[in-house]
Amino acid sequence: MALSEFDRVLLQRCIAREPRSWENFVDRFLGLVLHVVNHTAQSRSVRLSDQDREDLVADVFLAIVRDNLAVLNHFRGNSSLATYLTVVARRVVARELMKRNSLATLNPPAADSVPEPRDFEQRITDREEVERLLSRLNTSEAQVVRMYHLEGQSYREISSHVGLPENSIGPTLSRARTKMRERAV
Repeated sequence: MALSEFDRVLLQRCIAREPRSWENFVDRFLGLVLHVVNHTAQSRSVRLSDQDREDLVADVFLAIVRDNLAVLNHFRGNSSLATYLTVVARRVVARELMKRNSLATLNPPAADSVPEPRDFEQRITDREEVERLLSRLNTSEAQVVRMYHLEGQSYREISSHVGLPENSIGPTLSRARTKMRERAV
């Protein structure tokens, strides 16, 4: 899909910093950014609080305005503005989620925060269910799912570890998720 005339004018107005252009831009693309935040978190099995969601949306818009609107200035018009912003937003959100995940790993819960017995039992049950579903996948698919969703590795890291081309990781994950959904019933 090509750049629409409406978006071309909006983009030019933002870059020229015309009055109310940024507010119009945010109004136009807030829903898209929110959708990308939700979808990216869901695809990585991350639950977001309302505050986390708001922070990630703000991170995306901050990335757009950073360095004198560098993201908007780099847009070449080879696609729709929405497509371009989807890619930008997904990258920002994925990077932020990975940062938060690594911080959580570096800062484990205090020793005195022992999970409630019911929570512990639920986690064991959940883990058993995940392992059961993974055991029904072929070895390659299970390894890719485990590395992406449980270990938080990137497509590039998974590709180099398992020997699949990087552009095959997404389709492999998609097929594996479909199989897991079908077999979860």
